[in-house]
Amino acid sequence: MTTSNTASRIKLQDFLALLEAHHPFAAFLGIEIREIGFGCATLALPPNPDFQRLGGIIAGPMLMGLADLAMYAAVVGATGNAEAVTSSLTMNFLRKSPPGVILAHAKVLKTGRLCAGDVILTAEGHDEVIAHSISTWSLPRKTS
Repeated sequence: MTTSNTASRIKLQDFLALLEAHHPFAAFLGIEIREIGFGCATLALPPNPDFQRLGGIIAGPMLMGLADLAMYAAVVGATGNAEAVTSSLTMNFLRKSPPGVILAHAKVLKTGRLCAGDVILTAEGHDEVIAHSISTWSLPRKTS
């Protein structure tokens, strides 16, 4: 899917309002929406000692929440359908996540009644992939 020449189906401010109204966990985690485009999104999870587990690495559930929200942003950016829901999510943890900002780079690979895509997680300022998520999304039909 080419994402560079098509405008997002939702503006950043509208997506932020959607999160505030219907997805308060994003604010609880402090996730920052850095970019939302047509089928792509970049989000950031800020450093927080409460998100760390033994050994100082960021706990898996925090990374999974970040990946899921990043893919949601990319799906809404591609389809405009705010009622999209996760159908499946597979998370591959590839290396320890250092403390600090974690970036999620989401990309929709297929749209239709189901959407599919992936998310790459990296530490800000580093190229090494910390985790990789693959998910599918169901898109309920809008009722008028």
